[in-house]
Amino acid sequence: MQTLGISVAPLAQPNLVMSNHLPGEIVVPINQERIVSAPQAGLIDSLQVAVGQSVKKGQALAHLSSADMVAIQRDYLQAKSQQRQAGKLLERDRELFKDGIIAERRYLSTQSNHDELSYSVAQRQQTLKLAGMGDSSIRQLESKGQMVSGLSIVSPIDGVVLEQMATVGQRIDPSAPIYRIARLKPLWLEIHAPLEILSFAHEGMRVNIPKYQAEGKIINIIRNVNKTDQTVHLRAEITKGVEKLSPGQFIEAEITRENTGRLYSIPKAGLIRNAQKSYMFVQTALGFRAQAVTVVSEEADHAVISGDLTGNERVAVTGTSAIKASWNGVGGE
Repeated sequence: MQTLGISVAPLAQPNLVMSNHLPGEIVVPINQERIVSAPQAGLIDSLQVAVGQSVKKGQALAHLSSADMVAIQRDYLQAKSQQRQAGKLLERDRELFKDGIIAERRYLSTQSNHDELSYSVAQRQQTLKLAGMGDSSIRQLESKGQMVSGLSIVSPIDGVVLEQMATVGQRIDPSAPIYRIARLKPLWLEIHAPLEILSFAHEGMRVNIPKYQAEGKIINIIRNVNKTDQTVHLRAEITKGVEKLSPGQFIEAEITRENTGRLYSIPKAGLIRNAQKSYMFVQTALGFRAQAVTVVSEEADHAVISGDLTGNERVAVTGTSAIKASWNGVGGE
């Protein structure tokens, strides 16, 4: 060992283990994003917010002028008037039926007609709501009978405007997108990691983004392997430092876990690569044996490994080239 410059060192057990830096993309959680679209065909005559602005739920975003709105309101008022008239007829026939003046068949026919008109009113009221009219506006329409030719489009959530997809003066069709709005806390980090991470990562593990002092935890491990680059997909929820991050941003993250006693640290010089596998040379009474290990992470001067180990092994950390040559049968008789 002295002649070949071989020295050994014991395995170490770090309290915390960090993965290699892993690439990821910041995205908005799917339940925190909304597309605000036009409820009716019409002309956008004003926009009240721009990209980057914060908005509150119910805040006016745009105003849409629509001829279809007038027709929808007219149909509702007509159905409401017919329902009131049918209600009066029903009340009259109910009294006449009680007094035995009319047959039950006529009373049931009047009741059926009233029910059908009530269903029609309910349907047209839902049409008004889908068109963007609130309950207070519908009540005002009923009481005053004043129809409007446009409507305000409001924000469905508190959030930030991420995208504007329409302009003032533009004529749009029903369901055409106008704004994209999202709540930006928390955010998701979509990580693409090598397959080896599956032996290390689990849900609930802490995720750090060192450059931005942001952190969160893994919430999903998606085990569908990408055929192109043989990576797996991890999803983390970032709750701290999100104000420094933006959707669509590419970053590097690291996964941290507490050591449960099955992970060990060795100087990187003690890690041997052979046939795309990793080994270390463990000292025995007769020399050294090659021990296969799984590399969890690598830093500049050390590596974290796992494998069939007791923790008491002593590992060659210098002179490994000579041991590897002997292991491969180089230099022997």
